[in-house]
Amino acid sequence: MSDKIILETDFKDLKLFRRGKVRDVYDLGDKLLVVSTDRISCFDVVLPNGIPFKGRVLTALSCFWFDFLKDLTKHHLITTDVEEYPQELKRYADDLDGRSMLVLKTKALPVECVVRGYLSGSGWKEYKEKQSICGVKLPSGLKESDKLPEPIFTPSTKADVGHDQNVDKKYIENSIGKEAADRISGLSLAIYKKAADYALTRGIIIADTKFEFGVHESKIILIDEVLTPDSSRFWPFDKYMPGKSQPSFDKQFVRDYLETLDWDKTPPAPSLPDDIISKTSLKYLEGYKRLVGRELE
Repeated sequence: MSDKIILETDFKDLKLFRRGKVRDVYDLGDKLLVVSTDRISCFDVVLPNGIPFKGRVLTALSCFWFDFLKDLTKHHLITTDVEEYPQELKRYADDLDGRSMLVLKTKALPVECVVRGYLSGSGWKEYKEKQSICGVKLPSGLKESDKLPEPIFTPSTKADVGHDQNVDKKYIENSIGKEAADRISGLSLAIYKKAADYALTRGIIIADTKFEFGVHESKIILIDEVLTPDSSRFWPFDKYMPGKSQPSFDKQFVRDYLETLDWDKTPPAPSLPDDIISKTSLKYLEGYKRLVGRELE
């Protein structure tokens, strides 16, 4: 399989809403066009190389989950069918097909809704220091990658540039109000539990993930991407062994490679070797196949 790598879009007759680490978002009035490029970021730095099929996997997997979770929450996805897009987008069909979503424009809440079911990443580092994560006390004696007694909500601030900061639920309540904070924390945990139970039937552990929510017509709905390899840690269940880091179907593979380099994690990022790019692409594709049950179209 081969794929045209897109690192950046430049649709000059469309209004750029924002360019994130991975997505280019265009303003269409009451709607947004979200384009998933093949950019990859690690340690909050965008790398110079694209990952083949990455943008397509992010889009297709988000669509799968939006449909799977529709009984729990409304979401912002309208369609991914380019034939149903507004006329002014048709000229860009080749670049948009398979890697874009037409979505409702919402007022995004300034919170990264992180749910952790296992002890890994920044959560593991914080636990070793404080025996807690984001103010949530945890049992002593836990090992890296251990399953937590129950999933926990550990929010963070949302930064387009630089590092998100872990905060406690009280911080979120002060930022958006207690009612909204209770709503998004409850939704996040419910979504995680349903998705994690399903993923286990497909041989994948969802160790942790993050969600974003926005307000549309006075209702809080699920937005952005959902349960993708960029927003989650996916571990193969048959290789799970607590007490160490786990193999994964996400960009942890790239992070691990970068940790072997003499790089201070500030721009410019180093280029990735061809074999790391190829293996990363295969991990994204394999994660999709396992979760959805079929190859990426």
